[in-house]
Amino acid sequence: MQKVSFEVSGYHSDPEAGSSDPMSGDQLPPIYKKPTTKNSGFTTENSQRTRTPSPYVDLTLDIHDDRVSVQSLKSEGGSSVEESPELTLLKRNRLEKKTTVVKRLASVSHELKRLTSVSGGMRKPPRGPAKLDRTKSAATQALKGLKFISKTDGGAGWSAVEKRFNEITATTGGLLLRTKFGECIGMTSKDFALELFDALARRRNITGEVIDGDQLKEFWEQINDQSFDSRLKTFFDMVDKDADGRLTEDEVREIISLSASANNLSTIQKRADEYAALIMEELDPDNIGYIMLESLETLLLQAATQSVITSTGERKNLSHMMSQRLKPTFNRNPFKRWYRGFRFFVLDNWQRCWVIALWFIVMAILFTYKFMQYKHSPVYPVMGSCVCMAKGAAETLKLNMALILLPVCRNTITWLRNKTRLGRVVPFDDNLNFHKVIAVGIIIGVTMHAGAHLACDFPRLLAASPEAYRPLRKFFGDEQPKSYWHFVNSVEGITGVVIILLMAIAFTLATPWFRRGRLNLPGPLMILASFNAFWYTHHLFIIVYVLLVAHGYFLYLTKDWHNKTTWMYLIAPVILYACERLIRAFRSSIKAVTIRKVMVYPGNVLALHFSRPQNFKYKSGQYMFVNCAAVSPFEWHPFSITSAPQDDYLSCHIRVLGDWTRALKGVFSEVCKPPPAGQSGLLRADMMHGANNPDFPKVLIDGPYGAPAQDYKKYEVVLLVGLGIGATPMISIVKDIVNNLKANEQAQLNRMENGTSAPQQGNKKESFRTRRAYFYWVTREQGSFDWFKNIMNEVAERDSNRAIEMHNYCTSVYEEGDARSALIHMLQSLNHAKNGVDIVSGTRVMSHFAKPNWRNVYKRIAMDHPNTKVGVFYCGAPALTKELRHLALDFTHKTSTRFSFHKENF
Repeated sequence: MQKVSFEVSGYHSDPEAGSSDPMSGDQLPPIYKKPTTKNSGFTTENSQRTRTPSPYVDLTLDIHDDRVSVQSLKSEGGSSVEESPELTLLKRNRLEKKTTVVKRLASVSHELKRLTSVSGGMRKPPRGPAKLDRTKSAATQALKGLKFISKTDGGAGWSAVEKRFNEITATTGGLLLRTKFGECIGMTSKDFALELFDALARRRNITGEVIDGDQLKEFWEQINDQSFDSRLKTFFDMVDKDADGRLTEDEVREIISLSASANNLSTIQKRADEYAALIMEELDPDNIGYIMLESLETLLLQAATQSVITSTGERKNLSHMMSQRLKPTFNRNPFKRWYRGFRFFVLDNWQRCWVIALWFIVMAILFTYKFMQYKHSPVYPVMGSCVCMAKGAAETLKLNMALILLPVCRNTITWLRNKTRLGRVVPFDDNLNFHKVIAVGIIIGVTMHAGAHLACDFPRLLAASPEAYRPLRKFFGDEQPKSYWHFVNSVEGITGVVIILLMAIAFTLATPWFRRGRLNLPGPLMILASFNAFWYTHHLFIIVYVLLVAHGYFLYLTKDWHNKTTWMYLIAPVILYACERLIRAFRSSIKAVTIRKVMVYPGNVLALHFSRPQNFKYKSGQYMFVNCAAVSPFEWHPFSITSAPQDDYLSCHIRVLGDWTRALKGVFSEVCKPPPAGQSGLLRADMMHGANNPDFPKVLIDGPYGAPAQDYKKYEVVLLVGLGIGATPMISIVKDIVNNLKANEQAQLNRMENGTSAPQQGNKKESFRTRRAYFYWVTREQGSFDWFKNIMNEVAERDSNRAIEMHNYCTSVYEEGDARSALIHMLQSLNHAKNGVDIVSGTRVMSHFAKPNWRNVYKRIAMDHPNTKVGVFYCGAPALTKELRHLALDFTHKTSTRFSFHKENF
């Protein structure tokens, strides 16, 4: 017995009207026919809502051989509410009239059997793969999709919707305007919400611009219906605006534009005509001019199939076991919990720990030494322990003012990192963090030193009796000071006050709020919240050091020159730093560069390609400083090198964020040629810098300098994560990995031709160990992918062994499974299968939607590479650093895979 449900419309009961017989001849009527009302005629599962009567009749028949029996006969427009006698009589007449049709169907049951195997009436079965089985894993994932309310929309259920409805309709008499529908249900995409409102209203034959609370609840129940069929039909209704059960190319084009607009995909929106034709070509191979619901469903499930990586049972079991192992365990013993946490902390941070511990020990020794020295001095009976604290803090200040210069001596640090083995025990990657720690130590030392003098030493000295002051005449003069002005109006006082003021300015403007321009200051004070303000005020340290030497020479309590040790602390670091700056100026003037190409990409990114100076050797992941005299002759700004060491040019990509980068873009925009027609956003710089173009801005470079990412060659497996413009060092690394793998393959072929199977033993170990790389690039703008489109296509083409796995994530697109991105996902799968190009990134690399699940990323790498040390390299904003570091430590502690985390923030 086979059960079939179908709809019959437009039949006549007159047996002599042969021309109207739907079964006469070879012609079959289409299943979908435009109704007389705006109702599309779809039935939502588990729904018992009030409907407008429809001319369709839903027949449920049992087909067995040539016998047909009516099992149920009902009007699709049936209502669960009380109806008027006229409406009931009308329905009864319609049913009696169409019963005759059922009797005639018995003679043509073999046609019905053929109908059950055909989708879409007159349509032939679509070419290509058959309709996917919903029991498959990919289809199961697709059935969870087509959500109309995502997590980012903030919908908290009907109670929250009802509360917003009451607030919005407080002044409209309980009626919700169409324009407020998206706000009420918590949908941030306004245009998409309007189309959803229209689709739901058409289903219920609502023609007005307002709905009441009961109608809103019906809308909400349908939106949140857990049935995939119901959601699919709702989505279909949004596209099918004329409610004829068919989708034309114009309707498909309109929903593509709507979906692209909701996801901020301007490129797709501009090419909506092309992509609409692509969908029609795939789903309408017979060119009949429309597509049906079943075809749309097949396309959706096929897209889900391509996005799911099937796994074996063994892999699934391993994944489940790892998930259980990664669950946090609670130890009731507080001592064991503390010991476990402390042990992991030391194992993960032992390099930082011993450096900070050594620094604390040295500070404590200096403070104690000076404290004990002044405890036995002649001034102790009068000034007490206050002078001991002031002098002890001053001694730590001398050393900290010397140490704070070392972390910014970049040439020295790069040399120590590359030429020595100190990198194994010294965390050179934390040089700027150590610089900040020392700055905090200086603030504490200045506070203790100045506070002890002003709040304790000087008051006790002013209040001392003449007899007590007599032993202090050789330090402060024969006449005892009578007020604070005596101390302020001296070299020690003036230099001390100026030093404190300059330090306060430099430290304040170095905080992230000022340096990154996060403060909205009034009027002319806004100039203080900029990188330029930070850069210039930070160089006040030159004046501070001069005043510090003077302050340390004209001392009240120390008269012998060999006991005035301030200059002794400072002389070596100051000379080293001065040499660093001279080397920078000398090297940048010798290594002249010419500009080969300048491009401005979407997302305000300026790409500069330079000629490569002779003997300019660098490693992927390193950075260089750039100076443009047309913007500022003094400012040097660091940027990651995006070209590979094997390239014959240098390149860097500069994100326009601050005042300096904005001015740099303006300078090049004035000089470069305007973009040719059809190439928006591209500034050509084919003319060379120098004699050929004297107006071109002069650019100097200095470097290269060491960075955390340059150590990727030490790991067999690397995870590269770039956030926005933070992808710049990772691009160079990806290119370098491909080049090295190709070079190793060629070397192996050469050895085989020469009859040797192993590489020649040398004095040095093989420096390149990387065999597998995972690259994750997360950006919120589709235009950002234009920055490295050519490079990513080149890598995808040259990486024949698939050693590099690249993942692009566009966070402006709603997560996969959301109704607003469903059609984008379908288009993506179609276009990539046909043309090999991703419609979001414009590259051969398929893009993902929303943000990555970083725990799953780590989990997959840990499963695929057990007992392996994985290098994790992150470059981007500090927001993601904590999560990536925490996951690296968590998986390191609980799996056999060891994750070593390195970060570079900007």
